[in-house]
Amino acid sequence: MRENILFCKSYDEAKYNRVVRACQLIADLRSWPAGDLTMIGEKGVNLSGGQKARVSLARALYTNADIYLFDDPLAAVDLNVARSIFKHCISNEGLIRDKTRLLVTHQVQFLPNFDHC
Repeated sequence: MRENILFCKSYDEAKYNRVVRACQLIADLRSWPAGDLTMIGEKGVNLSGGQKARVSLARALYTNADIYLFDDPLAAVDLNVARSIFKHCISNEGLIRDKTRLLVTHQVQFLPNFDHC
C-alpha cells in the first residue's frame, strides 16, 4: 500500500502520516495484517471503491503538485468520510489549501467553500 501512495517518490514519514490521516486511511491500515506494507492486488482488486478513491487521493496529495484536478473524488465514500476528506484535504484549510484546486462534483454542499463556482 505504501508504494501505491509514494508512487516512486522518496518516503518522508511525517508527510506520509499527514496525508494518510487526512485521506481517512488510518483505520484501513490498522485493519490490514501488514499495515501500510500490505500488498494490494493488481488494479486494487482487494480494495473497496472508497478505499481505492482514498488511496488515489493520498497519492495525489503526496505528490505535492501545483495544480490539482479532481473528478468527483468524494463520490465513492460515505457522507461523513467525504466531509472529513474535504475539510482536511481539499478545502481552504486542508493540506493543499495553497494549491490551485479544480473540483468537479455532484456534491453541491461543498461548493460554498470555494473561491469560484
